[in-house]
Amino acid sequence: MEDPDVPATIRKDGRWVHWVLFNIPSTLRSIDEGSRPPGLLGKGTGNRIAYQGPCPPDREHRYFFTLYALDTLLSLSQGATKEEVEKAMQGHILAKSELMGTYKKLTS
Repeated sequence: MEDPDVPATIRKDGRWVHWVLFNIPSTLRSIDEGSRPPGLLGKGTGNRIAYQGPCPPDREHRYFFTLYALDTLLSLSQGATKEEVEKAMQGHILAKSELMGTYKKLTS
């Protein structure tokens, strides 16, 4: 899960990686609400090895969830970065799906 709408004052590249999860079993057919799917957690922005929910500081942001079907498990350890996962996936991608959601904090 990645937010590409981060202000440059927070991150010069404008991106915040909220969640990296890889080696999800190919037999998984659904994910129960509120549960973490099986697989290995990667490292997101801020060196966090965990899901970081949306929390835009300024306005509505877009959040991209990208799911890949691979022909192999990746030989990476928990804590791998998004870039390391993307590099290891090269040549193994069978299909890709993307969901984009938006979120903004309500102010009182």
